[in-house]
This record gives sequence, C-alpha cells and structure tokens, in this order.
Amino acid sequence: MIVSRMDYQKQVLPNDLKILSVPMPQFQSVTVMILVGVGSRYEEKNINGISHFLEHMAFKGTTLRPSALAISSIIDGIGGEFNAFTTKDHTGYYIKAASKHLPLIMDVLSDMLLHSKFDPVEIEKERGVIIEEINMYEDTPMRRIADLYENLLYGDTKLGRDISGRKEVIRKVKREDFISYIDRFYRAGNTIVTVAGGIKNGEIKKLVEEYLGSWNGRKVEKIEKEDDGQKEPGLLVKYKDTQQAHLCVGFRSYNLTHPKRFALSVLTSILGGGMSSRLFIEVRERRGLAYYVRSWNEQYEDVGNFVTQAGVDVARIEDAIAVMIDQFAKIREEKVTNEELVKAKEYVKGRFTLELEDSKNVAHLFASEELLEKEILTPEEIMKRIDAVTTNQVQEVAQDILREKTLNLAIIGPYKSEERFSKLLKLPK
Repeated sequence: MIVSRMDYQKQVLPNDLKILSVPMPQFQSVTVMILVGVGSRYEEKNINGISHFLEHMAFKGTTLRPSALAISSIIDGIGGEFNAFTTKDHTGYYIKAASKHLPLIMDVLSDMLLHSKFDPVEIEKERGVIIEEINMYEDTPMRRIADLYENLLYGDTKLGRDISGRKEVIRKVKREDFISYIDRFYRAGNTIVTVAGGIKNGEIKKLVEEYLGSWNGRKVEKIEKEDDGQKEPGLLVKYKDTQQAHLCVGFRSYNLTHPKRFALSVLTSILGGGMSSRLFIEVRERRGLAYYVRSWNEQYEDVGNFVTQAGVDVARIEDAIAVMIDQFAKIREEKVTNEELVKAKEYVKGRFTLELEDSKNVAHLFASEELLEKEILTPEEIMKRIDAVTTNQVQEVAQDILREKTLNLAIIGPYKSEERFSKLLKLPK
C-alpha cells in the first residue's frame, strides 16, 4: 500500500505556541484544529467534568459574538463544520470549511478560545444538557462499558474518573471555576494549532500570530502519572436489567510512545480488528454468542491498555468470556502465520489510509503527536513501522501483555453477583 508523502512545517511563536501546517494539495477545504493539553485527568475530584463542560461553553458566546447563534450562524454561512471534543488528556476545537475562509476560521476559533463569556445564564442551561448527556451514557451500556472498564483499571484517580464527570459536581460548577481552570491550563505553551488541507506552508504563521500571538505562554501543571502495577485479575460487575450484556475484557499494555506499539496494533487487528479477526469469527460467527465484538488500544502518555468489547447473550456470557480468554492464551503460545500477519498489517494500514482522507483526522494526528508524543511521525513513517512488524514481534507482545495477573473484566448486565465470573479470570495453561 502506497501513501503519498505528507510534508509538514512546524513553527513556534515567541509565546511558545506551536503551529503545524500540513498542506494537502488535492483538497479545496481546510481544517483548523486547536488542541489544548488538558482533559479530565487534570481535574481534582471536586471539579471532575469541568474540561468537558468548558468545551461546551466555548460555543455559547464571546464578547464579540455574544450568543451560540451568533457563532453558529457564521460557520453555517460558509457551509462549514465545527465541533469540539474532550478526552482524558487533551481538548480539541476545530472548524472545517473551504480554504478561502481560513482567516475567518482563525478569527472565530481564537475568539472562542480567548474571549468566551461564560454567561451564568448559559452555564445553567448547559448544566442541564450535560446532566442529560451523562444520563444518556448511563442508559447506553454499549457506550458506558468502556468507561466502567477504565474505572476498574485506574480506580478513583484522575485517570480513572469519567470525562463527563459526576452529576453532583456538574450541578455545583460556577463561573469562577471555569475562569480559574482556564488560568491554570489554557496557555499558549500548552497548545498546538494545526492547519491541514488546501494551504501553502508559508501562509499560516502570520495568520496564527495575528490572532494568538499575544496569548500568555506561561507553563502549566503536568499530569499525575498513574501507577500501572497490578498483582491479580480485576473484576467489576454493574447490575442493569438489560436484554444484552456488555463487557470489556483486556490487559494493561503500552503507553503512547512505547517502541512495541506498532506490533501491538497488528496483534490487536489479528484478535479483534475486523469481521475476519479471530475473536469475531470464534465468538460471533462460529458460536453465535455476540452481536458485536471488537478490540482496540487505549494509550496515554504514561500507561495504556488493550481491551476487547462485546455485546453478548445474557444467558451465555460465561461461554463468550471463556472463548475470548482462550483466544488470548492461544495467540500467546502459537505464532501467527505469515498470511495472517500480512492481512493484519494491510488492515491496519487500510483503515489508517481511510482516515487520512479527512483533513480533520490529519490535523488531529499531527497535533496529538506533537502534544502528547513529542515526536511527529508522518503517515509514511507510520506505515513503514507497521510494515516492519514480524511474526516474532507479534508473539513477543502477546506474551508481554496477555498475562493473567493484569487481566481485567468489566460487565454491565442483569447480574447481582461477581462470584460467577471471578472463576473465569484465568488464562488456560
């Protein structure tokens, strides 16, 4: 698989704001994404959820554009797409539109970032919206189970708590809390501005400097690193009267910059990366135990975890778990074939290539690498790292991370006791 070379230019303003320009000559549109290095894992317990709440408030009006309608009307007026997202370690704001509107895009994004009003009336309105969002997640086990799994892994720590926060906290957040949080973390030196799409490298720095060059560049607080030690399997069962049980089963694995992360991505593809993956075939196709089953990696600056999620028959959940754990044990002991290795690598690269067809994904790729990994690998370089993975490396990673003592299982379903599942948390010898 050939990926066209994607060059980029990195520049740093005097206030330590980093700028990444990624020309994509075939595009007539552009994405401007501003990534701030703060998310829910920076929050104390009494403000858990404020990163996400703040992201919502950025769209509710600025001193120049005093309402949500004033902001949305501008972007709708150029046929643009705009949104934001909050993760555990960063928050992103972006606008995607025709390249000719680049100055307007920078104007609006910088205005939202620097001059949001945090009107108390709007805070009250959005408070209700976020509480309903939390309720929606609670009522959607397929969505909720991944959060529950990380609650199990990291406990009542900043990393273990939910991004959306707790309702009792959201009900108490005040305007002063937003102002204080911005002062702590929303700084130029903690931010990446990435522009990807139909641009030329030389035109970006001056534009960004015009709108964000005077922003305070003061250093900000660092994350509290997570202890990734585990001595025995972990289990969490949440009772919910459902017709389908949802589970996450997995292991502690590698952080964002671990040298074996590319081999891990290939291993993940083999196990649960598509409809011909081992887990999909064994759990769904051969036994009819699940509607869906998929695997992925959640990786942070300091820790990471491999996880498989499935929606299974409530009466046959033990069978489904046993099959999954058996597949984990099998891939530890037996090398994958060259044919399976090639297919898995092409799957990883193929999905990656599809993502690169959207300038929004390209902007996020470059920005997150610079912000979190401190090293930018171009798509071409990433493909080469994937191509270099061998069958020996896949088995080494399997033996490294698929260990009984770091096995974890979280379940949402009509079960009131954990005892029936605890005996399953063993890897076959």
